[in-house]
Amino acid sequence: MAFSSYKDIGKVLQEFQVTYTATNFMGATDFNIPDYFREDLEFMLREAVVDNSEFAVCENLIYPVLKEVWKSYHTKFVLWSHKSLTCNQNLYGFPEYILAKRSPLGKFVFEKPYFLLVEAKQDKFDEGWAQCLAEMVAVEKLNDELKLTVFGIVSNGATWQFGKLEGQTFTQNTTPYTIYELDKLFAAVNYVFQQCEIQLNELLTA
Repeated sequence: MAFSSYKDIGKVLQEFQVTYTATNFMGATDFNIPDYFREDLEFMLREAVVDNSEFAVCENLIYPVLKEVWKSYHTKFVLWSHKSLTCNQNLYGFPEYILAKRSPLGKFVFEKPYFLLVEAKQDKFDEGWAQCLAEMVAVEKLNDELKLTVFGIVSNGATWQFGKLEGQTFTQNTTPYTIYELDKLFAAVNYVFQQCEIQLNELLTA
């Protein structure tokens, strides 16, 4: 069924026989945030309605952060927005964002492997993780036998939660990050992109 049909992370764990754990696995890789980004975010938080819908959260708070970090990795990855992802009749839909390997054929080719799924939710983090984990399971299956760590982010724009799927084990990072501590948030997002890059480099040199 569609990813959006999954509302309970416990049911996702049970259906796909994934084990849940929680620990602080996230590292931090410093990222130099441009002044224009800080100024624009401060303006948006002060003057705009940034979180009245999931679309607004994506557009105003999540995508700008992801895009700013992705710029440093764009030669190796494409950051896809609301791209159709189909594994089988039980796993399909439109994740908010997917980080995928950049194809040698160009930016328009949606090429495996996929490394990162991002979901936006208006404070319904349990529901968000049910949906995100279903997407992570789909990506792990689509990545075939590569045995990659797949990362996931669920955010309401203000709070960002991180997780990873390794085989049949899903680990949720215990500590969340917030957009109000921007340096820490960017360091966390940059860490995830860096881990994706390390895995891709290992594939390319294998």
